[in-house]
Amino acid sequence: MRIISWNVNGIRAINKKGFFAPFVKKYNPDILCLQETKAERHQSEVDLPEYEEYWNSAERKGYSGTAIFSKKNSKQKILSATLDIPNKIAKKYNLADDGYGNPNTEGRVLTLEFKDFYIVSVYTPNAKDDLSRILLRHKQWDPAFLEYMETLDKKKPVIFCGDLNVAHTPDDLARPKENEDKKGFTNEEREGIDKIIEAGFVDTFRIFTKGNEHYTWWSHFSNARVRNIGWRIDYIFASKKLTKKIKSAEILPEVLGSDHCPVMIEI
Repeated sequence: MRIISWNVNGIRAINKKGFFAPFVKKYNPDILCLQETKAERHQSEVDLPEYEEYWNSAERKGYSGTAIFSKKNSKQKILSATLDIPNKIAKKYNLADDGYGNPNTEGRVLTLEFKDFYIVSVYTPNAKDDLSRILLRHKQWDPAFLEYMETLDKKKPVIFCGDLNVAHTPDDLARPKENEDKKGFTNEEREGIDKIIEAGFVDTFRIFTKGNEHYTWWSHFSNARVRNIGWRIDYIFASKKLTKKIKSAEILPEVLGSDHCPVMIEI
């Protein structure tokens, strides 16, 4: 089974530019998780009849959003779909409007249940350039999302993937010293990934590939992508019990159309 995750930075734009359908045809994922769709399902103009589509769109139009496409002929049948972090957990961590909006109404989490596992597409709120949303990230969103993943993991294995808006270690961005304590590389945000790993989830890419120069997002400025001055902020995490089943994990920097590139595992 091939699972791909991609922050498309607007599915209508990437589809209109002619990048989306050829990408799906070439890489032929069994499950495709998207983030930052910025659209509702009826607005997407994507026609993939061989896939079942599930969408979680933000209440705010043209913003955020996640989606999952699952092949109809897959041996794994979809048992249920859940939007957002469950209310019980959201209330526990006081996920509410912080001035920017309620992160639990922005279409940021979409979960599909299959017979043997859960798959989750997630688009984590960023901390903002002035770090005005760092408290939300550190004290509310990150622990709430992790508790949700742990709750699922008690029932069956979990694969969660998406744009987590943080580079975990200095190897995960081209210029770590220049970006210390800046958005995406603060101690608070990095701690969120530490706790995910401590809870028993595995960064699948790091099973196979160590070191730097492996990035998934590049700024639009100064030819950053051509020069590979990037960040690895898109991940596929899996329950530790799935580790031996994961055959490969890759980043696909050759895929264009977004400021992010896709990440992929074979399981």
